[in-house]
Amino acid sequence: MITLLPNREKSLLRLHPWVFSGAIDKVTDNPKLGETVEIKDSKGHFLAWAAYSPNSQIRARVWSFNEPDIIDKNFFMHRVVGAALAVAPYNAVTNPDSQTAYRIINAENDYMPGCIVDYYAGYLSVQLLSAGWEIHRQTLVECLKEVFPHCKGIIERSDSDVRIKEGLEPLVQILSGDVPKEPIVIEENGLKILVDLYKGHKTGYYLDQKNARKRIGELAKGKNVLNCFCYTGGFGLFAAAGGANSVKQVDVSAPALELAKQNAELNHLSTPIEYIESDVFTYLRKCRDRGESFDLIILDPPKFAESVSQVEKAAKGYKDINLLAIKLLVPGGMLATFSCSGHISSELFQKIVADAAVDAKRPVQILENFRQAQDHPVLSSFPEGMYLKGYLVATSRF
Repeated sequence: MITLLPNREKSLLRLHPWVFSGAIDKVTDNPKLGETVEIKDSKGHFLAWAAYSPNSQIRARVWSFNEPDIIDKNFFMHRVVGAALAVAPYNAVTNPDSQTAYRIINAENDYMPGCIVDYYAGYLSVQLLSAGWEIHRQTLVECLKEVFPHCKGIIERSDSDVRIKEGLEPLVQILSGDVPKEPIVIEENGLKILVDLYKGHKTGYYLDQKNARKRIGELAKGKNVLNCFCYTGGFGLFAAAGGANSVKQVDVSAPALELAKQNAELNHLSTPIEYIESDVFTYLRKCRDRGESFDLIILDPPKFAESVSQVEKAAKGYKDINLLAIKLLVPGGMLATFSCSGHISSELFQKIVADAAVDAKRPVQILENFRQAQDHPVLSSFPEGMYLKGYLVATSRF
């Protein structure tokens, strides 16, 4: 059992699912890593059931705020079914035959702390990033197999550094069935995309950006497009399919660029596409020095801030890269710029972009906001779930 210090229960009463070490008065009964513990306030009143994590600053992650609940297979089955039903309108129901990859379980936002489950064309890719799943992993697998009986295989991609903070080793393993070593093909908004379930980023692909990729395709006709941090080419792929005059795909990873080339070939795209293996900061400076310009630039960098202590440094990085990109836009050109750093708020990111435009001496207008796709829901009591934010901005034509 965990007893909180006086007046430290407010976040739990507001249904926030984390208990930090600094809020704890005492831990009794010597719970093991991942074991379910009861959380009580300083007066002994029940607050929640949670998974215990002795090595993390987030000392407990809430399973349930309902005292009668029993954290067993039936509990998790209800959670899995509920999450699957919640995202149903955002895959095959509204987009028949065009979405063969989507998120099923979105961690805390689906009341399943530290658990991510993505569907990829008949396969499930699972990330288990918190201690509770060390005890309930097999139960989760059983629930997934029952809810998705036609699933051909389940792979665990728990190779994120987040697990280290939980005192857990990163790992990749097959949990059920068979998962091919070679990349599989998914379909997203009419395009075919290769996904490496063993080595691809996150669970294999950046499913959270599907809406933004579609929008870029709608904006790209007749434009010269620069896609930075392109990974396997998603934004550039949709730009090419949308009728771009030319596309440049830039990434530091040669294997990612190779998959980007295969994606273009898979979709028989006729738009000229150039693949550049380079650090993006370095490449943008070279473009500036050469006097190059573009009609549409996409900046979708990896996470710059892993913790609150890194926010200041990350803000400088975001400002630098946005300043460089804004300088490369033609008059009236557009920049789609993103941050997936949860510690960078939407307000801070907007200020960073605004400051970059001021320093570039090229004022911009915000045309649209971006966020993660609808199959990545955000729990209202868990604002940390809104990690992805972006803006479509345009430079002045004058």
